Amino acid sequence: MNKTAENMKRLHISIFVTVAIVSMFLGCSSKKSVKPGEISAARHRATMRSYKVHGKRYYPTYVSVGDTMKGVCSWYGPKFHGGITSSGERYNMYARTAAHKTWPMNTMVEVKNLDNGKKTVVRINDRGPFVRGRVLDCSYAAGKEIGLDRSGVARVKLRVLGFAGKVYRPSKGVKKPSVRLSDFGVQVGAFRRKVGAEIYRRLYAQKVSSPKNVIIREFFEGGAPLYRVWVMGFGSRDEALDFIDYHDIDGGFIIRK
Repeated sequence: MNKTAENMKRLHISIFVTVAIVSMFLGCSSKKSVKPGEISAARHRATMRSYKVHGKRYYPTYVSVGDTMKGVCSWYGPKFHGGITSSGERYNMYARTAAHKTWPMNTMVEVKNLDNGKKTVVRINDRGPFVRGRVLDCSYAAGKEIGLDRSGVARVKLRVLGFAGKVYRPSKGVKKPSVRLSDFGVQVGAFRRKVGAEIYRRLYAQKVSSPKNVIIREFFEGGAPLYRVWVMGFGSRDEALDFIDYHDIDGGFIIRK
């Protein structure tokens, strides 16, 4: 079995448990579908509820234009073509769409392959991938544009471009769309000497971008100061876990401010 075939087999358990998810979110028949991009306010609210897959609970969150995320991206194609996605529309492997565990449906996202520099723009219309460390599953068409049809998976950077299926184009006097973002964080280190914490703060400040920030918090433990280094601004527990996995942070754990 070649690498791509193995990857597709693994994806069978990672995403597209659509009947269960759609029923849980929407209470509708698995045969029902909506037109691409036409998601009602009620349906949209339903897709933002927490949900559980394979015994793990996920917490959809809201993001803002310009928010970014890094991680591993994969793709899914013929096996799921025509099935019902979590948004209620039918999956079209030839459309530029994607599955994300927590970002809102119809969010427009730029996907940049960090291995080859190629980019594509997708619209989120499904939930997944339910594999630890992966942040996005592209449709076949979108994946092919950035080389996933050859590599199967790749390191990517995601950037929010807009909402409701529309890309935000800034103009004078118009404020950038912004919505609330839950403040989850990751502790990446703890030091008795502040100089060590400062080194870690600068190190991780180079690895993250807005709206995330790296801070130092001073605590007293055992009669001496302890300087904890936190990366704050993750939109959900799962995004924070993906950050820990992606950067292989030994001893890293999630905090909630």
